[in-house]
Amino acid sequence: MKSLSVKTKGIFLSILILMFSLFLWHVATTPKTSRIAAAASANAGNSAEYNSLMGNGNNMDGAVKSGFPTLTQMGKTIYEKLSHPFYDNGPNDKGIGIQLLFSLGRVGLGFFLAMIIALPLGFLIGMSPLIYQALNPFIQILKPISPLAWMPIALYTIKDSSISAIFVIFICSIWPMLINTAFGVASVRKEWLNVAKTLEVTPLRKAFLVILPAAAPTILTGMRISMGIAWLVIVAAEMLVGGTGIGYFLWNEWNNLSLSSVIFAILLIGTVGMLLDALFGQLQKWVSYAD
Repeated sequence: MKSLSVKTKGIFLSILILMFSLFLWHVATTPKTSRIAAAASANAGNSAEYNSLMGNGNNMDGAVKSGFPTLTQMGKTIYEKLSHPFYDNGPNDKGIGIQLLFSLGRVGLGFFLAMIIALPLGFLIGMSPLIYQALNPFIQILKPISPLAWMPIALYTIKDSSISAIFVIFICSIWPMLINTAFGVASVRKEWLNVAKTLEVTPLRKAFLVILPAAAPTILTGMRISMGIAWLVIVAAEMLVGGTGIGYFLWNEWNNLSLSSVIFAILLIGTVGMLLDALFGQLQKWVSYAD
């Protein structure tokens, strides 16, 4: 019998970790019996008034419940949210599917705008040491600024919360793509460039047939990082601007004291982020090549 591969063993281990985590969740959220509360309830004749004053509600056996949702409550919340994801009952009551589409739309548009600027500019920076020296100080100053720090300026100048969120996605997505594109273009083997020069390949053909295929893995790495940052930032941006989106949904559910919905939103954000990362990871494999 062949031994299991590392990938298969990893899947089994992940399942075990998940089951153990759910078991800990179940144990931590299971109502526990308080002996003191039970004795006091018995001495008080198990009166409803006493239980109410002690915060036990109608629980007569002295069980103390955790404020954290149980697995049963989480399962019910997940079923309710996913069974009707696209309902629309007004501005503050939309299905999770609609909220998610708003967030993905903002992320996609901001990411696309960053891509059409970062990729050509990254090519120029990577191919020209002069342009690199001229633009590098500005890149180094702007790159470390938190994307959310741009939100007040965006709201003041654009005066539209949704477009401001798209601008924040744009400003946080552009730097990883720009830097990785420039690095990938500058790292193309000199031998390949010399061959293209010997064959008198035009600059445009050299860019698309020599430089782009060689730099594609590095460029996709920058795009993958940018998408991860964009999905991270959109949640915080939507919490600030409100209206629609998964970030607004999470904050609104917290204001409604629905902790199970908050946890559901967190799990959904992580799942979507994982799928987006897997998509770019697959694209990265497609453009990679063996040396």
